[in-house]
Amino acid sequence: MIVDAEGEVVGKFRRTVSFDDVLLVPQYSDIESRSEVDLNCWLGDWEFNLPVISSPMDTVTEVDMAEAMHEAGGAGVVHRYNSIDQQQRLVEYLYSRLTVGYVDEPDPPIACAIGATGDYLERAYAVVASGAKILCVDVAHGHHVLMKNALEELRKKVGSGIHLMAGNVATREGYEDLVRWGADSVRVGIGGGSICSTRLVSGHGIPTLQSVLDCAQSELDAPIIADGGIRTTGDMVKALAAGADFVMVGSMLAGTDASPGDTFIGKDKKKYKVYRGMASRDAQTDWRGKSSTPEGVSTTIPYKGSIVDTLKDIRGGICSGLSYSGARRICDFRGKSRFVEQTAAGSRESYTHILVKE
Repeated sequence: MIVDAEGEVVGKFRRTVSFDDVLLVPQYSDIESRSEVDLNCWLGDWEFNLPVISSPMDTVTEVDMAEAMHEAGGAGVVHRYNSIDQQQRLVEYLYSRLTVGYVDEPDPPIACAIGATGDYLERAYAVVASGAKILCVDVAHGHHVLMKNALEELRKKVGSGIHLMAGNVATREGYEDLVRWGADSVRVGIGGGSICSTRLVSGHGIPTLQSVLDCAQSELDAPIIADGGIRTTGDMVKALAAGADFVMVGSMLAGTDASPGDTFIGKDKKKYKVYRGMASRDAQTDWRGKSSTPEGVSTTIPYKGSIVDTLKDIRGGICSGLSYSGARRICDFRGKSRFVEQTAAGSRESYTHILVKE
């Protein structure tokens, strides 16, 4: 049973599912090549052909990552953990790079993160003036009065021509409230990130796959961006099958040549890069000069090489996933896909287990 702070019973435990709890059922397919699979997807007025967005983290997305995501058919959200002038210069530089050689083309869908308090309006004005068309209102707990105030104010001040992406939320109620407050798309998932410790620190969260399943039941149709706990292309495929329109990832793209930060040689003579959560003590101290209760960690990860190769593998994995259900398009995939639960033993079997010793 679930009890409140006073010890009163308020309901029963609800069973939820995470990515490792389920598999998709292989189905008859007449797809002879993964090249037949169409990954086209829409975010507001923009059409993409890779449903992947790079996370607004200072060790994931600046100019190089945003450009690489754009060229691959996806999107990248330039992080906000810098001064307004620094972020504005990043957007200006990115705009010059994405528009070089194009004549009479629409402005590229440059995405930038802002907060929901403090200088968020000033930051929004600055990056929009520099070419940003998507503002990601980026907070840890998006189902909050500060998000409500920020979305309503932004909608008044920046107009309907700017796409407002907001989050993060974990429930259908949160998703629907953000849409009603003015969000054009919503990031769904709390506490599932590979370097996020929110669930350990606060005790709150819902498995990201369950959150996506819940939000997808809404009659509202703002795009759902699954964010957190996505470790493999198989997880991406499961999120899309559950109702996500896009997936947002950090760890899968961190450590590549396009991620910010220097590559360094470790004691083992191998190459590494830093990857850290934006609620980690290191990130907060670098950004604000102080740290509140940390809800993330900072670590080093092996250098992965070319982002082009990483994104090629991601595209191939998603296309393979759709083909196993016999679906040529994402919209068809959602209608055809079927989930089954697997046991812990089934989950172990799903991994490459040749090197695992019993």
